[in-house]
Amino acid sequence: MADANLVDRLAALPKLAGIPREELSWLVAHGDLEVREAGWVVAPKGKRIEKLWILLSGQIAVRVDRGAGPRLVMEWHTGDVGGMLPYSRMTGPPGDNFLEERSELLVVHERHFPEMIHRCPTFTALTVHIMLDRARSFNTSDLQDDKMISLGRLAAGLAHELNNPASATVRGAKLLLAGLAEADGASRALGAAGVTPEQLASIERTRAACLETPGGTVRSPIQQADREDAIADWLVRHQSDVAYAAPLADTAVTLDTLDELARVTSGGTLDAALRWIATGCATRALATDIERAATRIYDLVAAVKQFTYMDNLAGPESVDVEAGLRDTLRVLVSKAKTKRATVELDVPADLPQVHATGGELNQVWLNLIDNALDAIPETGRIDISARRELDRVVVRIVDDGPGIPPEAMPRIFDPFFTTKPPGQGTGLGLDITRRLLRRYHGDITVQSRPGRTEFCVSLLVEKGGTAPAAAGTS
Repeated sequence: MADANLVDRLAALPKLAGIPREELSWLVAHGDLEVREAGWVVAPKGKRIEKLWILLSGQIAVRVDRGAGPRLVMEWHTGDVGGMLPYSRMTGPPGDNFLEERSELLVVHERHFPEMIHRCPTFTALTVHIMLDRARSFNTSDLQDDKMISLGRLAAGLAHELNNPASATVRGAKLLLAGLAEADGASRALGAAGVTPEQLASIERTRAACLETPGGTVRSPIQQADREDAIADWLVRHQSDVAYAAPLADTAVTLDTLDELARVTSGGTLDAALRWIATGCATRALATDIERAATRIYDLVAAVKQFTYMDNLAGPESVDVEAGLRDTLRVLVSKAKTKRATVELDVPADLPQVHATGGELNQVWLNLIDNALDAIPETGRIDISARRELDRVVVRIVDDGPGIPPEAMPRIFDPFFTTKPPGQGTGLGLDITRRLLRRYHGDITVQSRPGRTEFCVSLLVEKGGTAPAAAGTS
């Protein structure tokens, strides 16, 4: 194909409209026409790109696998410009750039870039805009991937945390249904016993004693077993059903209270009274257990809503740092329990609010605290503190893990760099964290040695510097 024809093809591309013909001629003179079949890799993952390409026909795609399978992050179509661009600091693509169909490309090697910048100023200006758009697209993709990875971690931890109270609720509800039927039977039996007013008064006093909150310390399993055995022996002596021992042992009733009941009732009347008291207390205990489990589920859901700022999708605002840290710790509680970690939070009551977006700031806390939990050994420790320093709020997250290797420190914030074992890290978290903080003129630094790694985050105090209302404790 003649050079003039190739220049005509470039001039006909809508995305190159406005580029002077002499610049297009220069590109053709210093470029090579390549025709490749579908599947050919234009730029391998991680390998430095040395050429700029103009796609005359066809389609190029790049897919990136960050732990959840390959995902399309960018495509180039006929007329698009890609590859290495002037002024770009790109080292290598995060995934293979390959042809999705038979394609024609005009490629220009980077050794021609210095001359191209002077000879093709209009085209060079176009590549600068393309470079900015490409960086923005990859940044958006990275942030979305990091959010999805964080969501996966949260989902796993919350599923574990929610499973226990949810199972307790289901189990308690089934037992409560059976207990209600037993309580109805006990009420009918007591009514049929024809108790006197004096006996009824004694039965009510015993039931009230059962419903009181047990005083003193929590009983150990051995103490509870001994108490149940003592009540069972008492029931045997009074010819009553020993099945009442377990529910009565869970209450605050004493043997003296039972003796008082036995002085005014006996035989079938005593048995009916004990059955009514035991089933009533058991039913109430089941309802209390269900309430506690449901409250735990509600608290977890509330923590997730606050963590994600579901009810507030606005832009930057005044953000309570302490509340965000506490919400983050709540959603990571399962992982902390698994590590048997000690996590201490130290925040003064008068800490001012900062200027940020709450959901994104919580993403920062999640990345840093989750990394610290990964780094510490079993029964390790994490100390989180926040203080005002001049016009900034400074948050320090310190762990007692083995530290970051000195050779890794210069690259710790580089995208796709991770010190975690293969398959356990994407290398996105700290890069995303720094980018999010810089949106609000914040910053992050790290110092590390064996036994102490400290990430320090600084954020601008919200104008006015007013302290937030006192936050609840967890």
